[in-house]
Amino acid sequence: MNEAHCVTEFPSFPAGRAIGAALIAAALSVGWGAPAVAQDAKPSPLKLELNRLEPAGEACRTYLLVDNSRGPALKSLKLDLFAFDTEGVAQKRLAVELGPIQDRKTMVRLFDFPALSCPKIGRVLLNDVLACEGGEASRETCLDRIETESKTSASFTR
Repeated sequence: MNEAHCVTEFPSFPAGRAIGAALIAAALSVGWGAPAVAQDAKPSPLKLELNRLEPAGEACRTYLLVDNSRGPALKSLKLDLFAFDTEGVAQKRLAVELGPIQDRKTMVRLFDFPALSCPKIGRVLLNDVLACEGGEASRETCLDRIETESKTSASFTR
């Protein structure tokens, strides 16, 4: 057999070659024998961890661990954050640029919530992604990738 595709020969059955080719074509059309391709593969997570809160004068210094150990690089990642007090009342809104973020890298970013004491923060909310640039990234795909967690007494949610 000199053909590029594989067709099983059925010498005792005259139409065997045609049937074999038809069976293979049908199997390939429904995906049998074809490499598995994820239709809705979830993009690799971008983990954001509220790692530490510490006083910095009149502000609360925030240490945010950015774990992009399994994802592509981003030129920019700008987040819209809200700090809520321990009673659930919104206190401060802050836009934070975390980029550039290297591919397959974990890093720590620092920023301050001005005029807010750390013990007063009960929760930080990732309200939205304001900008996300790099590769095929968009605001929506970046928001879908982000997973939040906290090592502080304040929760970090999205």
